[in-house]
Amino acid sequence: MSGSVLFVCLGNICRSPLAEAALRREAEAAGLDLLVDSAGTGSWHVGKGPDPRSCAEAARHGIDIRSYRARQVKPQDFARFDRIVALDASNLADLKRIAPAGAKARLSLLLDHVPGLEGQDVADPYYGGPEGFETTWRQVSAAARGLVAEMRRAGA
Repeated sequence: MSGSVLFVCLGNICRSPLAEAALRREAEAAGLDLLVDSAGTGSWHVGKGPDPRSCAEAARHGIDIRSYRARQVKPQDFARFDRIVALDASNLADLKRIAPAGAKARLSLLLDHVPGLEGQDVADPYYGGPEGFETTWRQVSAAARGLVAEMRRAGA
């Protein structure tokens, strides 16, 4: 079983790298062969590593994301990925606006994959302290489990 998922937030240094790490872990544990990546709708962090607080939170869970590099969503992503998952409604709206005609990627909101949290945004922890990154990790991990379960049910 294989597939591809791109996580998208604003700058690609806080939330989406954590979502990428969480899904990579869940997919590996489930034996799924997934292409997993993350990107931002904004360009100001392109080429930079994740926020140190994201790195610290991932490390608390035994995952090293220091090699990740921020990038901006590209039109090709809509053909390359099966699913493009936004971490909040604003980024989902931006993705819908920039999606090329005939895009194959299915767009969704991350917390739509967590029963009881549908329609909610993953709060941006950038302007807060470490506790915000802990909350983000819990949310993206729950969503990663939900996505893996959905993919297994769908056979992809």
